[in-house]
Order: sequence, then C-alpha cells, then structure tokens
Amino acid sequence: SDTGSRKEHVKITSESKPGFLERLSETSGGMLMGLVTFLLSFYLLFTNEGRALRTAKSLDEGLSLVIPLDNIHSVSQQNEGRLVHLAGSLSTSKPLFDPSYGLSIQAVKLKRNVEMYQWVEYEESTEHEENGEIKKETKYSYNTEWKSEVVNSRNFDREIGHKNPSAMAVESFTAVSPNVQVGSFVLSKGLVDKIDNFKQLSLSNLEDPHVDVTRGGDYFYHSENPRRPEVGDLRVSFFYAGLSGDDPHLGSADTVSLQLVLYFANSVPSSATSKYFTLSSKVTVIARQRGDQLVPYHTKSGDVLQILYPGDLSVEEVFQKEHQSNTMKTWALRAAGWMAMFVGISLMIRIFYTLVDWFPVVRDLVNIGLKAFAFCVASSLSLLTISIGWLFYRPLWALLIGLLSVVPIVVAKSRIPPKKQQ
Repeated sequence: SDTGSRKEHVKITSESKPGFLERLSETSGGMLMGLVTFLLSFYLLFTNEGRALRTAKSLDEGLSLVIPLDNIHSVSQQNEGRLVHLAGSLSTSKPLFDPSYGLSIQAVKLKRNVEMYQWVEYEESTEHEENGEIKKETKYSYNTEWKSEVVNSRNFDREIGHKNPSAMAVESFTAVSPNVQVGSFVLSKGLVDKIDNFKQLSLSNLEDPHVDVTRGGDYFYHSENPRRPEVGDLRVSFFYAGLSGDDPHLGSADTVSLQLVLYFANSVPSSATSKYFTLSSKVTVIARQRGDQLVPYHTKSGDVLQILYPGDLSVEEVFQKEHQSNTMKTWALRAAGWMAMFVGISLMIRIFYTLVDWFPVVRDLVNIGLKAFAFCVASSLSLLTISIGWLFYRPLWALLIGLLSVVPIVVAKSRIPPKKQQ
C-alpha cells in the first residue's frame, strides 16, 4: 500500500561550468578543511592509544581484586571496600504505568514509541555536461511511511499535496523505575542506564483503551482504518527492559550477575551516596559498593569501572568481554584516525589535480598518484603517531611500530626505476 502512494517529479537545472579561478578557489577552501582534519587525526590516534592501554590496565586491576559473593540478600561488612562478584534477579519496588493506554508492567524500563504516518521525500541527482554547461537532473519521489520523528514538509521541493502535521498528538517517552535492586544491593543510575536490552511488549491480551483507539497486532492505532492509514494517523507500540517478577504472558524475571568494587567506608566522600529503586533480572556488574549502594569504582589508572551485562557470567567471562570491547573500540578509532588523515592529506594536495584538470589523461594519472601518495603518507604517519602513544607505556612495542612506519615509504621508493633514483 505504501508503494502505491508513491509520487514522483523531476527538476532540471543548469549552470555554467566553473572556470579555472573558481575551481582553484574551491580547492583552497578544501585545503583548509584538509589541514584541520589532518591535525585532528593526530589527536584522535594519539589519545586512543593512551585510552586503550589505561583501560586494559584498569581491567587487569579489577580482575585481580574480585572475590566471589555467595549471599546477595545480606550486605556483609567484611566485603566493604572489595571487588566482589555475585549473581541474582532484578527487582523493582512497583510496576511502571502508562495510564493513557491502561498498561502496566513490572520492569526496569517501559518505553512508549509513537509513530506518525507521514510523507517522506527522497532525492536522486545526476549531472552531465552539455554545451559548456553542467546540467543537474534531480528526481524527487514522495512516499507515505510510519516515522518516529516529525518530518518537516516545509523543506520539501514540492509541499503541495505532501503536507505533514507539525507535531504529534501523542508523545513518546521512557519510564524508568526509581529503585532497582539485585538482592539487597541497590543499583546506581549509571548501572540502570546500561539495562537497555529492550523487547517489544505484546498487546494481544489487552483491550482497546479508548473508543478512538484500535488495537492491531502489537500496536494501538489512532486511525479510522488501520489497514488504510491516512497522513497524520498515529500508531503506538511499547517496549520493556529488565523484566522484574514473573509475568504469565512475558515469562520469568531476567537474571543478573553482579561484580561490585567496594571501597572502604572511610575512603568514599559522602557526596557519592545516592538512592535508586529495585528490580530483578540476571546481570553481571562491576561497580563499587558503598553500604548497600553500587556506585562507580575509580581505578589507579584513572578510569571508572561500572559494568553491567545481562545473564549469569563468571568473573573471567566479564573481563574477557570488556577486553574484547576495548580491542574493538581501539581498532575502530585507529581506522577512523587513519581515514581522517588520508582524507586530510587528499584535500591538501588536491590543488595539483586542479592545476591539470584541463588535460583528461594527465588528470587521471595525477589523480592515481595523489591517492597513492596520500595512502602511503597516512599509513606511515598513523603508525608513527601510534608508536608515540605507546612510548610512555610500552617502549619496546613503540620502537617496533615506529620502525614499521617507514615500511610504506621504503616500498614506494623501491618501485621507482633505478635510472630515476640516480
């Protein structure tokens, strides 16, 4: 039905081909952007290595302090100031409600997701040169879809016939239980924030809450005909995370496995204390215990340990997952840093491409050479920056990576014919 409502129109515009000075001016602006991107890549690569090594040391510190905790229903003073591992079910003090739709659930979080049936604009453009001018052909297509955000139709190329409402009559929201516990331990706000494994709530056992609201599947529709919605109609769905208590339709409560870092009472400032509500679900957590509160733990390396995983995990499994996460983040930021450096160098040297833009064959050869140059320099400088980041932590590895940074230059030089080297 959505594809049947699709509408299209085409707009063709033309402009004179930019002259040499105009292209040169645009290239100069790109060089400035390239310089900024180039400098930012150094900062990203250097700080990423320090962060990765600090995180690894913090995780090793946490692993060395873990003590198993068998009883989660009493707070033992003997474990005060220690890192402990425990597993248990989440529990909350009272259910979460949405009175507008007569819905309640015993869970940590309840999210109402509202979507509106709206016009959406899609744009496809192609350019070609004709009679010394650049012609741009843009195809605009319009389709009606369910969207969680209001689509501003005033920005459409053709708003007539594709006008959307400016706001939704019903708003989305997320309710969070103010008191979440595992046994006798109260989770901090930071730990509760990590409970985000949302699942859609089945509405099959609920009645229509209002006369103007119709239930269809797992949605409540504000529509005269949900099968043929009109622009401006709404549909509402619900999601929950951290099920607390047993539900005949949803199943048993989630179980959580907790690992807590505990400070000695006299080492924690009183301002660090905070109260939150209860819940029951199986998770694995690393945090600091202060009385019956689980709060962040500050390591000697300057990092904060406050970890939560769903399920019953052993101590080794938790720290293994954290090391894997740290490794993935490190490599992702390395790739982002290298890409930023490559783009920055490419923009800074693009002026050479602009200077030979009038000669197609020469232009293509220069373009290939510039990309190869940017690739080699970005690779060498990235490795050199990474080695400097390791210099303060692991000097031997820093030296090896520093030597590796000259490999792209050596390889590039070795491909130059001997006569040219002479």
